[in-house]
Amino acid sequence: MSDQAEELRMRMLRSQNKLGRSIAVVSGKGGVGKSNFSMNFTAMLSSIGKKVVLIDMDIGMGNIHILIGETVSSNLKDYLVGDASIEEVLFDGPNNLQYISGGSGLSGVMEWNEEMFARLIEAFEFLQKNYDYIVFDMGAGATNQTLDLLVSVDDIIVITTAEPTSITDAYSMMKFIYYKDPDKNFFLLCNRAFTEEEGIETTSRLKLAMSKFLSKEIIVLGSLPEDPVVRKAVKEQVPFSLLYPHAEITKKLKVIASKFSDLELQVENIRKQSKLISRLKNLFTGRS
Repeated sequence: MSDQAEELRMRMLRSQNKLGRSIAVVSGKGGVGKSNFSMNFTAMLSSIGKKVVLIDMDIGMGNIHILIGETVSSNLKDYLVGDASIEEVLFDGPNNLQYISGGSGLSGVMEWNEEMFARLIEAFEFLQKNYDYIVFDMGAGATNQTLDLLVSVDDIIVITTAEPTSITDAYSMMKFIYYKDPDKNFFLLCNRAFTEEEGIETTSRLKLAMSKFLSKEIIVLGSLPEDPVVRKAVKEQVPFSLLYPHAEITKKLKVIASKFSDLELQVENIRKQSKLISRLKNLFTGRS
């Protein structure tokens, strides 16, 4: 197993190309609109000229393909167990983005093994060479593998709402990741805000808490309003940013996607190669 990890490491070192950035979209609790945000956010990044792949990490309970009304023939689990190649699980989504489904109809909790972990690394290595952004829509709950991924990605986008439980859980999530990696880049967004003031107050509270108790500065992306077009778009199985391009929430999302893209050019170490693969390989070697 150590030989295999070393082979992957050496192959990576031979690549001098700039690698795509890895981003995990997380929330402390369910019901905040995380997956809907992930789909529309990546579609918007793609519309402004970025090459993006969205990966549904909620294996067996994924809903990314459902949000766009697609039926997939293979998913991430098929790749991990060796039943499909990485090319076979990549599907075309809206606005020229591509996605990998987590699959739905969970029949049981998947038990990861080191062979699957090695295939995951190989997949990410391939994707980082071919995309500007690799966006992971993280599932609810935590496993050793998802925690490893959260620690390994370059950036974390945290989705919260103004509800006290959501704020508390979002802070707990950032705190946990911070203790694992104090240098992690955190981007914060308040979703489903009833007023602009509510969004500002929510993100300000979390930003202040991170600064006061952890001495960690985070970047506020802004907020998205509670908007009935979102529910309508979900029913139509079309991203709201495409179905309602002139809606207020779509306009705000475009600003947020552009802001994120611009900020990515400014954050510390952005000119360096992404650390996703090297971090995952270190974890992989540690398990050998």
